Amino acid sequence: MDSFISTILDNSLKEANNSITVDKHLQLEYDVGTLLAVDSNNLNLKTLMDNENEYLLKLSRDNVQLLFNEIWKLPTDRIDESIVAKLPQSNYIVPRSRALPKPKPLTKWEQFAKLKGIKKNKKTKQSWDEQLNKWVPLYGYKRAQAEKEKDWVLEVPATSDPMEDQFLKKKTGKRENIAKNEFQRLRNVAKSRNIKVPRLGLTNPDLSSSKELQTAVTLTRSATASLGKFQNKLPKEKDVGLTKIMSDSNRKRKSIAFSSQEERRNNLNTINFVLNKKPTFNVEKAIGRRLKKHMTNPKSQSNKQLLNTKRKMSFHKKSKNKGKKKNEKQNRY
Repeated sequence: MDSFISTILDNSLKEANNSITVDKHLQLEYDVGTLLAVDSNNLNLKTLMDNENEYLLKLSRDNVQLLFNEIWKLPTDRIDESIVAKLPQSNYIVPRSRALPKPKPLTKWEQFAKLKGIKKNKKTKQSWDEQLNKWVPLYGYKRAQAEKEKDWVLEVPATSDPMEDQFLKKKTGKRENIAKNEFQRLRNVAKSRNIKVPRLGLTNPDLSSSKELQTAVTLTRSATASLGKFQNKLPKEKDVGLTKIMSDSNRKRKSIAFSSQEERRNNLNTINFVLNKKPTFNVEKAIGRRLKKHMTNPKSQSNKQLLNTKRKMSFHKKSKNKGKKKNEKQNRY
């Protein structure tokens, strides 16, 4: 056992202390660009026949060592605590395993830009302000601070009120511009999706159509507690109809949510009604009418027969209802 362990240790020491210098009769042909080394030396056939695996492993190790020696001769750089060598251009053209990737097709805008010679310029995040003499960001909280520093005083125009707050006026004007741009954006979105946007209260009444004016009058009249029911109308005035204008009035009420058992029972009743299409004939009602006709002669034989049949029908109906209840209980469990 001790001899076996000692041999393993000796082999490991030999492998660890392998020399980086390898002697060959003929120099190897190298192509460092493709990490290729060609050994044209003759093989030792006797050693190869005696111990094939060990001989091939030793030969491949020596050749790889020579290839690494050539790589270490190249100029190296240190990137992220790693030594990197730049490989030269390869001498052999090695075929690819897969076809070359096709170039990505240009979009319509890219084709138009290429045709017109439009080049994409990256927007800078800062701009030089001559009043403040420093670089100011184009957006963000620092931009607002720079605007306050720049506009610390505002000139009052000759046409405006001298007691008017110019800072508040500028602030409200900015908000109005933002709201106007947002409204224009929403109108463009609605136009692209073919949605008709109402123009009530947004255009000059002189430019509005007759339908828009009628709709505006109807909405104005209906803005009361009675929804315009008791409002006076002009002669020859057409009523557009409040239900046509208001979208909430056209909505249908949602059905009440049933439990799973009730829903199943309703579905079964619907299926039975559809599958068992038979003429409905109320036997009890017919017997009652027959009895009413023969009430004048209660001791007749026909009246006794009708009474017996009525009792039989009521008993049959009770037994049928009991059977239905049993089936429902079985379906539940």
